[in-house]
Amino acid sequence: MLALVGAAQAEAPARVVSMNLCTDQLALLLADPSQIVSLSYMASDPSASAMAEEAAAYPSNRGRAEELYLLKPDLVLASTFSSPGTLSMLNRLGLHVETYPPGATMDELRQSITDMGAALGQPQRAADLLADFDAQLAALSTPPLRRPRAALYSEGSYASGARTLEGQVMQAAGFDNIATEHGLDWGGRMPLEVLVMSAPEVVITETGRPGTKRARAQAVLSHPALAHMRRADVVAHQDWICATPRVLDAIAALTQLRRQMERE
Repeated sequence: MLALVGAAQAEAPARVVSMNLCTDQLALLLADPSQIVSLSYMASDPSASAMAEEAAAYPSNRGRAEELYLLKPDLVLASTFSSPGTLSMLNRLGLHVETYPPGATMDELRQSITDMGAALGQPQRAADLLADFDAQLAALSTPPLRRPRAALYSEGSYASGARTLEGQVMQAAGFDNIATEHGLDWGGRMPLEVLVMSAPEVVITETGRPGTKRARAQAVLSHPALAHMRRADVVAHQDWICATPRVLDAIAALTQLRRQMERE
């Protein structure tokens, strides 16, 4: 009996449901297409998802416990930030739920890929994906001639710190983050006056999000004070919203910017 139970646990899940944008993308990268039953509604939203086209082939869900239960999954993929009430209900219903942190470092990105590969019964695919990721990252990681001081600035006067995924991407591309100078290791609000007085060599912001309406919180990005500072809108929001290998595109864009600054 014990042997049979162990064998059953080793089998790859046949009906996988993801209720989070980031687990959606990891599942798309690692699962067999036949394993995926449903992805979150965000997965096919091109303003948020780096894999919207691939996700469009699958039914979507809104992450409600009753809805997920009716899909009869043998594995539910969720974030550690998913609704605690929903996760509790899924557990009470007897569903197998695996949760993943959003990932704020390259090591956490690697661990999520490994863990997802194990949960999906696809450890070799995970290992291959990691090997390809590390090879591409190494190719991008040429030692900088110098590390320009930069700010990662976004709507609501928010500055991303060195302990965020965005900050890790910027560091990998060869920049120093001025948020660290102000004790914002995890990020936080940086008034425009503080940004200007800090005099970063470049202010890095995201490219526009397609299909989104301009909000009042975004007005700071159009302030005349920023017009007198070097500005780089070079990273797509979709490339670093989740800890997936897509961050390589963000690193490549910022590395190109840094090399351009070195030549000037």
